[in-house]
Amino acid sequence: MNSADAANAAASGNTTGGAGAAAVQPPSVALGVQPMKPAYTRPRETRGQRIAWYTLMGAGHGAAAFDAYSTRLAISGNNYATETNPFLRPFSHSNALYAATQVSPALMDFIGKRMMVSENRWVRKMWWLPQVAGSGFSVFAGVHNLSVAK
Repeated sequence: MNSADAANAAASGNTTGGAGAAAVQPPSVALGVQPMKPAYTRPRETRGQRIAWYTLMGAGHGAAAFDAYSTRLAISGNNYATETNPFLRPFSHSNALYAATQVSPALMDFIGKRMMVSENRWVRKMWWLPQVAGSGFSVFAGVHNLSVAK
């Protein structure tokens, strides 16, 4: 038997045809598939960031409710106080103002959450800014409205 015949016999599992031809056997233990390390991982939020985000979320929605309350107080107490925001003006004489003022903090929450997991480093570091700015404007507007209502 020549070497080509021995190779064919070994490949087919027939080892009786040649002298010294060893049988090729599959491994007795299946090799585990090792997961590959991904080439890129998206940034994730930390536990501290999540807690801060929820805290800022509560502060933003509370400040918007304060703004709505003080707006209603100023409009109902004086005849010369008006809502200057054209988007909120249709709601200013009803309780729908409380729901309408919650749209802006919800949008700031969404933007802040997206910034928290952004691929840009400087955006990730400034994720808290939309929520803080929205809360600050709402508190400022609420204090202004209270001063007008007096």
